Amino acid sequence: MIGARIALDRAGVAAHTGAAYSTVNHWHRHRARFGFPEGFQHDGREWFWLDDIEAFHTAHQAAKRAELTRVDRRGDSDDLIGSGAAARVLGYGSYRNLPDTLYNHPDRVETLPDGRVRRLWFRRTVWAVADARTGRQSTGRTPGTTGARKPHPYADDPRLSAAIALLAEADRAGRDRRGLGVALAQQLGITERTAQRLLAVAYEANATSLAASSG
Repeated sequence: MIGARIALDRAGVAAHTGAAYSTVNHWHRHRARFGFPEGFQHDGREWFWLDDIEAFHTAHQAAKRAELTRVDRRGDSDDLIGSGAAARVLGYGSYRNLPDTLYNHPDRVETLPDGRVRRLWFRRTVWAVADARTGRQSTGRTPGTTGARKPHPYADDPRLSAAIALLAEADRAGRDRRGLGVALAQQLGITERTAQRLLAVAYEANATSLAASSG
């Protein structure tokens, strides 16, 4: 309390809004762009009035929601749709724009004859992800603010080497890749869905390696 009003320091702003401390610094550094309130000095420290922060955050969240793509609410909620259709439901031009929270957690996974994995979601799942959004999906990170982005979710997963080895063994023996998900799941003690995801990444890694060597 300062006088009769509540004030927050930057850590308090982060806690009150749920934003990262670095985000608060970003808002303050670019306050002319974001409309972040001016701070004031008290007892040698920087403070922000709570009501100013709440007014800013309410306006900021409303602006972010206004930027969201329009969601297609047509269709049966129990329909299973692929990545392209999911992207269209969310208003994106490509499946590459699907948020990681959706893309990495399909409701079902099908292994195609060529070993590739097809991800499927119930339409209701896609709608739920759309409703949970608070702003347009980020297209990248500011250099230096975070570590290097992983090329895929299993980049540092030791289980990936087992998936690559199993896939290579099947190719050498000329075996059908169908059933590898079950075999990998049993080998590693994981769910078949996780095994299928690992095999999908292993397949893509092998394909990339072959393309690089042939080029």
